[in-house]
Amino acid sequence: MSPSTITLLFLAFAIVMFVTEKIPLGLTSMIVCVGLATTKVLDLNGAFKGFINSNVILFVAMFIVGGALFETGMANEIGGIVTKFAKSERQLIVSIMVIVGLMSGVLSNTGTAAVLIPVVIGIAAKSGFYRSRLLMPLVFAAAMGGNLSLIGAPGNMIAQSTLEPTGLKFGFFEYAIVGLPILIAGILFYATVGFKLLPNHAPKDDGESVFDEQRDFSAVPQWKKVLSLVILVATLLAMIFEDAIHISLAVSGCIGAILLILTGVISEKEALKSIDLKTIFLFGGTLSLAEALDKTGAGSMIADKVVGALGQNPSPLVLTFVVFILCCVMTNFMSNTATTALMAPICLSIAQGMNADPRAVLMACVIGGSCAYATPIGMPANTMVVGAGGYTFMDYVKSGLPLIIIATIVSMIILPIAFPFFP
Repeated sequence: MSPSTITLLFLAFAIVMFVTEKIPLGLTSMIVCVGLATTKVLDLNGAFKGFINSNVILFVAMFIVGGALFETGMANEIGGIVTKFAKSERQLIVSIMVIVGLMSGVLSNTGTAAVLIPVVIGIAAKSGFYRSRLLMPLVFAAAMGGNLSLIGAPGNMIAQSTLEPTGLKFGFFEYAIVGLPILIAGILFYATVGFKLLPNHAPKDDGESVFDEQRDFSAVPQWKKVLSLVILVATLLAMIFEDAIHISLAVSGCIGAILLILTGVISEKEALKSIDLKTIFLFGGTLSLAEALDKTGAGSMIADKVVGALGQNPSPLVLTFVVFILCCVMTNFMSNTATTALMAPICLSIAQGMNADPRAVLMACVIGGSCAYATPIGMPANTMVVGAGGYTFMDYVKSGLPLIIIATIVSMIILPIAFPFFP
């Protein structure tokens, strides 16, 4: 059996497992990684080099830096700011979406949602508004906010790692060229027309929601809260001015993480607990699949089939649209990180086959892969609020599908201008 055939079989296996989640996502990635090494498609270094990728190091560091903000309760206090500005239900939805969107731009989407869900439930109880009206905009904003920076979501970094071997890369805030207009459009939508589409369910008083009780951070010294925020801001500034200070993103992240532990803001145990190993294994393992698709030519074979199906000399705009919609559909039934991990190397091969700048199609892959608004299983944050909000599957379809359409329209307008195929 040829290496390209073996690679395609592992790709098919990964797709089925990512969609069905019969086994954990990280385990699927590791089976693929080890399988490619066992079958000699990749040598040992090629199979496991994803785990020493600088972006994996950056992930680990930022999990710790972001974790400090959550563990000290500082994220809770930031979330509580919304109560000071919102008087009506519409204002509350806008305030929640702005705060969550901006926070998830530099912190874990899932972590941001997990911290602010109990805050918002508390706000709903005090204000008398139904929590089902507030929680859905919260998780949607967390997903949209992930497209504001390079570190906003795992998919962003996967695309960056896929792009780097070509000598190209995305800037720290380059994702925001598309992500920020989508976030603004999403907020305006739910403040106006979309406001009527939000579910209107009375809360269940069964006491079973794990988010009904807020954690007590009163025993945490104020200096720890302040220092966690100061170090986060300093770390982000170092990343933004990477070219000026000549310190890589991964190193800046590591310095921030080390300072938090050295100063005692969080303990070593808390730091290790904040690292999401599932994401690390998924990220590192699927990079081996990307390597195999490139090395064996399997990625080019897929790309040729896709381009061939679109006819001779396909329009770059049509290709970008097809990639975007395909990622939108996939991400609503499987992990958005897994969607990007599968599609990014294929998208790169397609663009290279057309001798085009791959950044537009990879950006479409990332943004489309984050549009997990139409199902409760599209992303962890969606699943988190199903019980607390009393949501049904159709609640997500009704409220989230219009947001996917908005994101598609905004992306198709901006992508060809900001990232031309043939600059």
